[in-house]
Amino acid sequence: MILRPVAEPHLPLSNNAAEQALRHWVISRTISHGTRSEEWSRAFAFLASLIETCRRRGASAWQYRGTVIAAARKGLQLPTIPVIPATV
Repeated sequence: MILRPVAEPHLPLSNNAAEQALRHWVISRTISHGTRSEEWSRAFAFLASLIETCRRRGASAWQYRGTVIAAARKGLQLPTIPVIPATV
């Protein structure tokens, strides 16, 4: 496992970027003293994941959530998470 980045050079040598991405969510959980139920823990984790994914893909998490809620209320198919823009 430790030598995997040697065999696959596209992998980073450390997980520092992943830990830094989670840092503000851990601080938020600490300040709020966590959630009080399993259901809210799953909801918090889902929203954190969604917000972070949209941020990394250059999309507005608020706009995406609004689109999903509007589609759900109308009974339409829910939109997919925004894709990463292609670089030229």
